Amino acid sequence: MSLFKNILFLILGFFLIIFSFYDIVYDLGLIVISIVAYFLLIFFYIYLNLRESKTKTVPVDIDIVEEFEKTLKGGLYHFKCQTCDGFFAIKKSKGDNKQYVKMTCPDCGSIGVIPPNPSTIEDFIPEKKSIKANFKCEICNERLTIWAEGTELYKKLHIFSCPYCGKIETMKKV
Repeated sequence: MSLFKNILFLILGFFLIIFSFYDIVYDLGLIVISIVAYFLLIFFYIYLNLRESKTKTVPVDIDIVEEFEKTLKGGLYHFKCQTCDGFFAIKKSKGDNKQYVKMTCPDCGSIGVIPPNPSTIEDFIPEKKSIKANFKCEICNERLTIWAEGTELYKKLHIFSCPYCGKIETMKKV
């Protein structure tokens, strides 16, 4: 959770402790209100932590996941899978990748990553294109269109993270 939220909950907890001591010292009979306030504070803290944990950035371990290679031809970003040597193209709605993009290969389904600044390769790109698949990030509205080059699109194509904001599981097929 962000530092600001942690400090805010710490301050609220401190004031709640002060309120509880005040209630005990002056015997105001507000113990029920104090207990409810403690439970609400704990509940909201846990809720916000769980909500934020669902949208964390992708922890990419380059040793485990092969990088897709990149070449630029025809205004699209073309990539080559290290597993099947298949080519695929991506068209984005925003600027360069700011984050790693973890996704399945549109040709074979193996999982790979596209780094923020991928290396450039020059290779033959097949003329035949598959049908396109469109994805949209539910947080930053980044849009991606993906084609397989020279083959059919993998049926279970999945993008695990947004290239723009880096959040996990926010790219949904549209």
